[in-house]
Amino acid sequence: MKLRDILAISGEPGLYNYIASSRNGVIAESLVDGKRKNFSGTHSRVSSLAEISIFTEDEDVALAEVLTSLFAHTKGEQTLSHKASEVELRSLFDEVLPTYDRERFHLSDMRKLVQWFNLLVKAGMTDFSIEEPEEPEAEE
Repeated sequence: MKLRDILAISGEPGLYNYIASSRNGVIAESLVDGKRKNFSGTHSRVSSLAEISIFTEDEDVALAEVLTSLFAHTKGEQTLSHKASEVELRSLFDEVLPTYDRERFHLSDMRKLVQWFNLLVKAGMTDFSIEEPEEPEAEE
């Protein structure tokens, strides 16, 4: 399972693993219950976790970096529940991503991120790096 194949789909709870393209969108499998569904590109906004970034005071940080930092912080275990208090969640992000933008990275974003992290860890994901597409070697 690779981070670029994990999808967040608007209007749908949880995360999905990309299976294949379909005529109208994508076929994806829920990480929660394993059920496969076809998501139409006209009705659902599909985002790969590899494309998401978090607002910071400097430049935006890729979600992959935040997940990696969170994984190191928790020593590979699940973290707080997404239902934890605001104080607990903000304290967690103060440690994991101290430069997060307090104006634009909202509590709801924190809740979603820790929920995603816990789903990924539960599904056995341990590598959150984003693989760069291989460039063809130039012939001389």
